[in-house]
Amino acid sequence: MKSRTFASLAVVAMAALPIALCTAPPALAAETSLLGELAPAADAAANRPPATFFTINDVLAKLDRQRGRGPGAIRTAAIAPTNTATDALPASKPLPPAGPEPFGLFTFRAPENGLWRKWRNLESDLAREQAVLTQCRANADTCPSHAAQFLRLIGTVKLKSGRDRLDEANRAVNQAIRYMSDFAQHGEADRWTAPLATFATGKGDCEDYAIAKYVALSEAGFPREDLRLVLGRDRAIRQDHAVLAARFEGRWLILDSRKSDVADDSNSATFTPMFALDQRGVQLFAAPYAGLPGSELEAAPAAADASDADWTGSDAVSGSGALPGSLPLLM
Repeated sequence: MKSRTFASLAVVAMAALPIALCTAPPALAAETSLLGELAPAADAAANRPPATFFTINDVLAKLDRQRGRGPGAIRTAAIAPTNTATDALPASKPLPPAGPEPFGLFTFRAPENGLWRKWRNLESDLAREQAVLTQCRANADTCPSHAAQFLRLIGTVKLKSGRDRLDEANRAVNQAIRYMSDFAQHGEADRWTAPLATFATGKGDCEDYAIAKYVALSEAGFPREDLRLVLGRDRAIRQDHAVLAARFEGRWLILDSRKSDVADDSNSATFTPMFALDQRGVQLFAAPYAGLPGSELEAAPAAADASDADWTGSDAVSGSGALPGSLPLLM
């Protein structure tokens, strides 16, 4: 009985096995259904013509034919864009032209200030000393010794020509005067003396050297319109300083009491010119600058508040601030 029951179960199991093997799981059934749907598309792709490859030159040639251009027409495949970034430096702005005055600057009439008073007083002193020199030339026996000394210096300078005349004036005056500050000699912060007064004591400071050279060269025949007494600031030692500028063959040369050799004004890198004094009076230096395109060249003042400022002529002081009453500089 048991054997028949086991056999029956075996037959039922074998009969059910093909059913289980032929039935796919849900996921597999879904994939099979999807493949069936894609089959027509795959068949269509298989029937398409093969892909065609071409170059940009082929396209340009076709466009040339469409536009009636000949077979020998040449076209480039690319044109450089106008907005391409570059690391090239931008074009620099043209430098403003140099001015006709010393240090490549311009000058204009300075406002009335203490320098004008000093200059007018000096002109009066020079006129009185000119009368003394005239008398000395007429009668050497009555000529004061210091005036005779200055006349001999003028004669030595006059014997020279060209740049040698400037060298001689610079060397001779530097040797004839011993430096002494105005405060030590006169008890004043700044006093300008005419050459005969300076030669009478044999002492003076920087502007006294420059004034003596100015008069000596003028008396020796050097054109006065080519001479400038220049007052400025020596930034290297933070001290006001005066020099004589002389124009020779289109160049400005500097006669300095601190230097035995005459030098080109371009070599005075640490000197900031502030005022120029000559037969026109007191002139204020101005730096040139270029305006807008098409505009005329303008000049920027080399100093601010010129009407209220004054050149002190003082020696170096301690500290980093400007001297009291000195000219505030923009240069």
